[in-house]
Amino acid sequence: MFGVPWPEMNDGVRYAEISRLPSSQQGKLADVLEYYASRYQSSASREGWLRRILKGQIEINGEVVTSPDALIRNNASLVYHRFPWEEPSAPFMLEILYEDEHLLAINKPSGLQVLPGGLFQQRTVLSQLQWRVTDQVERNHPTPVHRLGRGTSGVYVCGTSLTKTFVYFKYLHFSGVLLCAKSDQARYRFEMLSKVYRALVCGIVQDDKVIISIDQAIGRAHYPGVRGGLYMAVAKGKPSHSKVTTLKRNTEENSTVVEVEIFSGRAHQIRIHLASIGHPLVGDPLYVRGGQPSMQVVSTLERASVAEDGGYERPENPLPGDCGYHLHAHRLTFHHPVTNQRLEIVAPLPPELETESPF
Repeated sequence: MFGVPWPEMNDGVRYAEISRLPSSQQGKLADVLEYYASRYQSSASREGWLRRILKGQIEINGEVVTSPDALIRNNASLVYHRFPWEEPSAPFMLEILYEDEHLLAINKPSGLQVLPGGLFQQRTVLSQLQWRVTDQVERNHPTPVHRLGRGTSGVYVCGTSLTKTFVYFKYLHFSGVLLCAKSDQARYRFEMLSKVYRALVCGIVQDDKVIISIDQAIGRAHYPGVRGGLYMAVAKGKPSHSKVTTLKRNTEENSTVVEVEIFSGRAHQIRIHLASIGHPLVGDPLYVRGGQPSMQVVSTLERASVAEDGGYERPENPLPGDCGYHLHAHRLTFHHPVTNQRLEIVAPLPPELETESPF
């Protein structure tokens, strides 16, 4: 186990860019409020950007501006400084499942984000990996190499050496998730992965069918607060395949523990696929029956609590990173990219997903 308790406040974030005005405005000026409010609507409303400017969070060519009417020329150097804030609660202790000079596998707890994003800029897996090796100057810190949702627990693999020459976990349309290595010790080697999860779903999965094969395309559609759109079940999305095995039915609580093996690597695939067959994850605030997002409005209190960093505004609807569901990356099997040894890494099951017998 390893982990460092989170500081009360993070260090803030500086977002730097070079202004690029539309061709119709070349040679003209744009005021700073219009520039940011029109380009970064998902970050804050116009009123939110106004507050940020008035607080001195914007620099133009190295000078802090506090007037929303300050003018920006094309190719100006801009910086938005997000002041330090207290990030939402998140676990910090990480259990080591496997480690050698090339790979590190951990048991990621639910509620811990992998990479910086949104309100979580410091309370991430990446930060703990960096802090673990701060006293070992000659050693590169491990690098996250694949996706695992903030609310999902279980096996998570990082690269600990030859980081610049490793390319991990390529997601193919039909062949599934692959592991690829390129180094002095190994040529490109592609080996099929087996990724097995456990989940707790709503409802009793039909008694006469223990194994269910799901072929449901997944694609993006417009969704408030998610830049580029939200992944969901769509008719013309990318092909996606999952195999679901029923493990334990609980008629009293109207729920079922299932095992899911995925053969493609779409974002939120398991949550979408199980919801698409009428069995969304218990406690999932986002995906409902049909594999579509819920549009429930969050409470005013919750919305206020996530806007304390001086401008960040959360949309009034569930988001992909919201937790509350039970999904666990239980077992990962692959061939080591350097030694070619077959590895099977297993993360202990949380109590809610344990089963003593098949039914």
